[in-house]
Order: sequence, then structure tokens, then C-alpha cells
Amino acid sequence: MAADAVGLFDALDRSPPDLAALAAGDLSSAPYTLSDMAADAVGLFDALGIGRAHVVGASMGGMIVQQLAIDHPDRLRSVTSIMSTTGDPAVGQAEPWALALLTRPPASTREQALADSVEGYRKLGSPGYPDDEAFLLAKAQLHYDRARHPVGTLRHAAAVVASGDRTSRLRDVRLPALVVHGDADPLIDVSGGKATAEAIPGAELVVIPGMGHNLPRAVWPAIADAIGGVVNRA
Repeated sequence: MAADAVGLFDALDRSPPDLAALAAGDLSSAPYTLSDMAADAVGLFDALGIGRAHVVGASMGGMIVQQLAIDHPDRLRSVTSIMSTTGDPAVGQAEPWALALLTRPPASTREQALADSVEGYRKLGSPGYPDDEAFLLAKAQLHYDRARHPVGTLRHAAAVVASGDRTSRLRDVRLPALVVHGDADPLIDVSGGKATAEAIPGAELVVIPGMGHNLPRAVWPAIADAIGGVVNRA
């Protein structure tokens, strides 16, 4: 994953969040939360004239999907959370080396940023479905040239920390739900996916052997079939 590619948006004019203070319980430097990001998604529904939707999110996107199910259940038809977790600090923890990859200082040159991204993709990816270096470099170049914003990544991390544990609120979700996770994910351990499925009543859990913190092409059919199943149930 490209740790500093966060998409196209209006950049905030304020200081970066203080992650150390956030971890200690001081949430004042977090400029927004997952609920704010979920509300942005609902705003997009409104702009597109969509009343209710089947929603799918991966990694932090899975957390936002979970928050959508909590805050705006009337706007959803089904929920799919991929390689994500509930916010419970006891589950879904990263391997220390994986966390270090995402928290190292941002590169000062394009060349080093691309090299860092390729290293991250390779190490966080799926050992059962390895990608070749040329593909990883091409992906890193696309991400870098489209929207590189390292401070935005810090703000996203702050939103996750500031939003806390969703477990108790997920127990009240009454939507068809699917949870997908790889059993070789070093960034969000598979225990995070299992906890998500356990928290949402009736959720289906699909654990994919050999999948890490990415979506390798070889598993697309299995994931698409699983999503089709939850859509049909809805």
C-alpha cells in the first residue's frame, strides 16, 4: 500500500496531528473522525441521488463502512468489510515491522518515495500471491503522481485512533454483512476480521489463505462471489 497516497481532496490548513498525544488519550489534534468520513460518503449518495447502497470497504475503508452501518443504517443495503478491524486494541494488531513501514519519515525525493512504496507493497502483500516488481513500481508511480500527501495519511491515522472501539455498536447492526480477511495479513491481523464478524449479528466470515494486506488478482473471483452472495441476501 502507498502510505502517503490518500486521494484527491481539499487539503486542510492546520498542523499535523500529534499521534503520540492521541495514543495517550488526548484526541484534540484529530481534525476529523471515521463518523465524519462516513457522513462524507452519505453526502456523495445524496449528490448522486442514491437512497440506499451496497457498500464495500477495505482496510481503513472497512472501518468507514462499519461506521456507515452504525451511523446511517437506513442508507445501506449490505455491508462488506475487507482486511479491517473493529477498533478494539486487543485484536487486529500490526506486526511491529509492518507498523514501522507506515510510520517512517516521508521520503524527500520521488525516487525514494517510489522505492519505499514498492518495499511496502511487497512486504505487506500476499505471500501466497506475490506480485512482480514491475507491477509494484507501476502502481507506486500511479499513486505518487495522482495524490501524494503524507500529512493526509497522518490525519487518517488520527481519525482511526480518535474513533475508538466500535464493537458494542456493531452488535446493533441489522444489515446483511460480509467480512473478508487474509490469514497472512501483517498490518491488520486476521483476528481483526474475526472480531468484526463476531460483532455483527449474522455476518459471514471468509478467510483467504495466503492473502496479506492487499487484493491480489487471483482472489478477485472468490471475493466477488462472496460479495454477490451478501448482495443477494439483501
